[in-house]
Amino acid sequence: MDSLLIIEDDQRLAQMVSDYLRQSGFQVAHAPNGQSGLDMLTGNPSPGLVILDLMLPDLDGLEVCRRIRALPGPLGLTPVLMLTAKGDPMDRVVGLELGADDYMPKPFEPRELLARIRAVLRRHAQSPTGHRPLETASVLRFGALEIDRDGRTLSVGGQPCELTSYQFDLLLVLAERAGRVLTREQIMEAVRGRELEAFDRSIDVHMGRIRAAIETDVKAPKRILTVRGVGYVFAKQQD
Repeated sequence: MDSLLIIEDDQRLAQMVSDYLRQSGFQVAHAPNGQSGLDMLTGNPSPGLVILDLMLPDLDGLEVCRRIRALPGPLGLTPVLMLTAKGDPMDRVVGLELGADDYMPKPFEPRELLARIRAVLRRHAQSPTGHRPLETASVLRFGALEIDRDGRTLSVGGQPCELTSYQFDLLLVLAERAGRVLTREQIMEAVRGRELEAFDRSIDVHMGRIRAAIETDVKAPKRILTVRGVGYVFAKQQD
């Protein structure tokens, strides 16, 4: 049974969400502020996913997310689903830049939250738990860039690159369609199975982080190219 940690200072909301998720088969713990949430995260056993509110009474959600990502070993890779105010798209962007795996704007439908949680957990379960030799049949090679689809590992010039499971999925969508221009809507729908929300900038944030991992010069990318007014294309020919 998957365990979840809700870091949320709104007791009524936390109780409602906890009850719903328990009915859906999850074990749920609740922390009313950022520091207690971090303490519970590093306890034993640690949760499989953190639902993190952006507005907390001590540490804000962005700082909590930053500290989670700074934790050593598997704890630093714990999936984070951030709860944000509906009118604050920049907070979502910053949260994704800090390593959140997904976000939910408030108010939200519990069923959508459940669907998002399950999707994040599926992606995380497919992430590699360690490095293994690349298998030719499963590897996409573009110059120095190698993407192992089965092992879900990524390297440039033999050096491993770290991406979140969601970012790996985004890269794979582009790489498997190398040379084809994809709109932001097509990319997001291929990964999340839903259409892109109006004015949603999360895809651009993730592309920036992927470029930072695989490009020699992020200001002059040669692997993932932006097609102005359309979307992105993964270059077939690379150094």
